[in-house]
Amino acid sequence: MDLDDEGRLRNVFWADARSRAACKEFGDVVTFDTTYLVNKYDMPFAPFIGVNHHGQSILLECGLVSHEDTKSFSWLFKTWMTCMWGCAPKAIITDQCMAMKNAIEDVFPNTRHRWCIWHILKKVPEKLGKYDAYKSISPCLQSVVYDSLTKDEFEDAWEIFIK
Repeated sequence: MDLDDEGRLRNVFWADARSRAACKEFGDVVTFDTTYLVNKYDMPFAPFIGVNHHGQSILLECGLVSHEDTKSFSWLFKTWMTCMWGCAPKAIITDQCMAMKNAIEDVFPNTRHRWCIWHILKKVPEKLGKYDAYKSISPCLQSVVYDSLTKDEFEDAWEIFIK
């Protein structure tokens, strides 16, 4: 637990022996997302999710943060490092939060940080929906994103899509 100078709860990190063991086995790539739930204390729930050998999502660890800022995320990630024997994930997938990005760069400098495709594509209608051609290009965009298996395939498909 992270307390402020007056002894009030600021942030919480949770992991038990089973989740730590799961993280050791399946924590190479994790998703970290605070958009799930906010409790009655307005503390966003921050789960670390991995994928097990059956392709199932599993909760590795989680936390509650008082603010979605770099300081809170840095505390959470540093606590992860302490709990996980100093082992950072090899890759982490997040939304496009700059506070998360800054904390990841600081605490997990060798971790590959990627943005979640769901969060990216969720913004497409907001950004392009007002254009007349949006409905006709949307399936093409979906194909470029989901049907490209390599970086080169994506780049080629993207170039064709843009033209």
